[in-house]
Amino acid sequence: MTRAGSRYVHGTSPEEQGRLSRLNAMLNETSAAALGLSGGERILDIGSGLGQLSREMARRAGPAGRVIAVERSPEQIGEALRLARAAGEDGLIEIREGDALDLPLSETEWGSFDLAHARFVLEHVPDPLAVVRAMVRAVRPGGRIVLEDDDHEVLRAWPPVADLPQVWAAYMRTYEMNGNDPIVGRRLVELLHAAGAVPIENRWLFFGGCSGDPHFPALVENMVSILEGARAGILGTGMLPAERTLDDVIARFRGWSERSDAALWFARSWAAGRRPV
Repeated sequence: MTRAGSRYVHGTSPEEQGRLSRLNAMLNETSAAALGLSGGERILDIGSGLGQLSREMARRAGPAGRVIAVERSPEQIGEALRLARAAGEDGLIEIREGDALDLPLSETEWGSFDLAHARFVLEHVPDPLAVVRAMVRAVRPGGRIVLEDDDHEVLRAWPPVADLPQVWAAYMRTYEMNGNDPIVGRRLVELLHAAGAVPIENRWLFFGGCSGDPHFPALVENMVSILEGARAGILGTGMLPAERTLDDVIARFRGWSERSDAALWFARSWAAGRRPV
């Protein structure tokens, strides 16, 4: 997903792959719907991870379409292939090992795609503009570039959970310590413009819930898994006094989720642009 010099803070352990697979199940419908595919599109999906969203794109593009998914991690590619086989969708997409900043495309493939897409990629690379420039180059004149990423500062839990904002700030700091940008979501339109695309749309894709929402427990556990997975980095920021503080906050957060008035507010930043004709 990223080039040398940056680091995906969550890793690729089986536990993390399980979290990502569950996260895909919660996010992919809204992400795919936002693309507005009509069928027959030639799509480049960068930083495709476990390939679940890539396969959803392929289903929507139909037999006349094509999806090339690019992923750097061999572990993620291996799991993506396993999941595709388990779903009976071998060959639905083409997965290529490669870097977001050095896309594995032939000369004839550059400038040929109808859509270049990246979700949760730019927050993990040291030079997001270089990635978006490559995406603009990859699509045909008039082709679309779609970016979906996080602005972690928009997270809100209400009623407040004691010390959760401090823990979340430390988590965001782990991105910065790795040369990455935890608030890149707010920059998506700027990045499209700077890369030579014409920005045409931006929106929020809601990712939250409240008590009574059947998905709420999964949302809470996703956030807990994120914090647990980033434990070493969070503690390494020096922003928390002791490891037990993180454990205490996680315990309070889980207890908070049992409240009948608990609400978690979050949204993914989404923006689209076109390559000039």
